[in-house]
Amino acid sequence: MRLKLALAALLLPSMALAHTGVGAHGSPFVAGLLHPLLGPDHLLTMVAVGIFAAMTDGQARWAYPASFVAAMVVGGLLGFGGAALPVIEPTILASVIVLGLAIALALRPPLPLACAAIAVFGVAHGYGHGLEGPDLGGLPYAAGFVIATTCLHALGLALGFTAGAFGRPALVRALGVLTTLGGLYLVAG
Repeated sequence: MRLKLALAALLLPSMALAHTGVGAHGSPFVAGLLHPLLGPDHLLTMVAVGIFAAMTDGQARWAYPASFVAAMVVGGLLGFGGAALPVIEPTILASVIVLGLAIALALRPPLPLACAAIAVFGVAHGYGHGLEGPDLGGLPYAAGFVIATTCLHALGLALGFTAGAFGRPALVRALGVLTTLGGLYLVAG
């Protein structure tokens, strides 16, 4: 029964894309800047990408956030253009849970696999942002959500690096558990 409820919640179209008041903040740039901050699904995922990147070394530290942002821009363009993409809301919600689990379990997948998964999540989040873009101001709106996303990735990197600098890998993993629980709450909500 619980599985059926969870699956039903994943298919509700308004769950992940509901960000009340995003357009009520004056300029399109400010609306875009606030969009990722007002949606817990976006906020948790974008910080998680940074934390996940901080847990790695080498190319992954920049490749994970760069993959997300580049794919998010593509998804935003698809949303701006009104393309019909399937399962966006479930993918957005899955991104919170999957990234949270990856952090909690200290997974280290091969770089191409991780970047591909992160890019899929980025397209979904960008599409969610882009659907609101034409009504909120196009390019300035997009610039706002790209800047906010980059800052949230940087926050995640800072959290991960700080915990690592203090020799607290358990703290980083706990952040992954909290992210996963937040995603499950959004699914059940």
